[in-house]
Amino acid sequence: MPYCEVDRYQNGDKWEGVRLFYRRYGRGATKVLLIIGLAGTHDSWGPQIRGLTGSMEPADGGDQPAARTDEEAGAPADPAAAPATETVEEDVGEGIEVCCFDNRGVGRSSILPHKSYYSTAIMARDALALMDHLGWKKAHVFGHSMGAMISCKLAAMAPHRLSSLALLNVTGGGMECFPKVDGQMLSLAFRFLRARTPEQRALVDLETHYTKEYLDEEVESCTRRAILYKEYVKGISSTGMQSNCGFEGQINACWTHKVTTKELDTIRAAGFLVSVIHGRHDIIAQVCHARRLAQRLLPVARMVDLHGAHLVSHERPEEVNNALMDLIKATKSAVTPYEWSSQPENTSETGALISARPVTFTIRTGEAGSAAVAVYNLLAKLQLSFLYVIGLIVMGFEHMRNIVRVMKPVRVAAIES
Repeated sequence: MPYCEVDRYQNGDKWEGVRLFYRRYGRGATKVLLIIGLAGTHDSWGPQIRGLTGSMEPADGGDQPAARTDEEAGAPADPAAAPATETVEEDVGEGIEVCCFDNRGVGRSSILPHKSYYSTAIMARDALALMDHLGWKKAHVFGHSMGAMISCKLAAMAPHRLSSLALLNVTGGGMECFPKVDGQMLSLAFRFLRARTPEQRALVDLETHYTKEYLDEEVESCTRRAILYKEYVKGISSTGMQSNCGFEGQINACWTHKVTTKELDTIRAAGFLVSVIHGRHDIIAQVCHARRLAQRLLPVARMVDLHGAHLVSHERPEEVNNALMDLIKATKSAVTPYEWSSQPENTSETGALISARPVTFTIRTGEAGSAAVAVYNLLAKLQLSFLYVIGLIVMGFEHMRNIVRVMKPVRVAAIES
């Protein structure tokens, strides 16, 4: 199996290596690195792997050196030997080669024991080390959710290594990671924390990742919900439930993530094009945050607004794949940032994408205008904080009510003879 050692950490009195499990698909001069999100594994990129390469057959077989494929021997990867694997592949034509991997803390990659070993910056360095391991000088970097946060950090950290950047269902991290607060979300959060089996986890994941109308669609003799439920249970059972250490570490990476103004300036100045792709019905990463990020990345960014939820990459694979291919083609054609971000708006609700420059407003009222903007931003932050506190109170109330219900003595009626 292909592994890459990306880092080392201290575990007690000894240092242990951090290994990433990865897969490659397709062959070609165009390189694409896919970075998955919270609790996801490389398998989650299935629709995009198929759409970009035309195949789901891994290309990791014969061209991998023994030190990186002999999993049973437990031999660590040799980063120094990695560039040699790519020397015969630089001129293989106009095809696309894709690499996807399990982030630290999930799947077959290393599970680090403390949340301090997880941050989007650390995981961006993981991705950069994997590119070095593969011998990739540049790549189109596409990230989903937490993976998009990691991609932003990677773009700011090493902009010269990116050909383009696609951010799927992304937020700016921190409080923006807090989902929409309503009855549905509180129920999902409670059920997620109580999930102990693949079956329980699958039920929660489906409602979190897809729109209800998509799940209720009839496919042959049953609903899509029933089909996906079986696939989710099978997938979770084969890879195992994510460990508490890994989940808490990745959550910490999301909550501590922040893209600074300087980092955004670096991304804008790098010259590559950016696509911000989002499902407008996402209840985890709200679309307003994605629009704000796209606006802050003007003029290099284009907003692609699709009819879908958090896994819009699965729910609308054709539209997402078209958006990704458009980004690759525009990069090859040397499309200018202003040409890229100033496409006409399409407001169709049928699933067609919206590719448009976000609307900006210029306030010309001097200090009064600046004060109004400051007050508006403050109120927005207070609203998020208020919703967060309300959510915690409601969850606490429900928890206490359940405790009281369990502790309440049961009345047993006498049985008449």
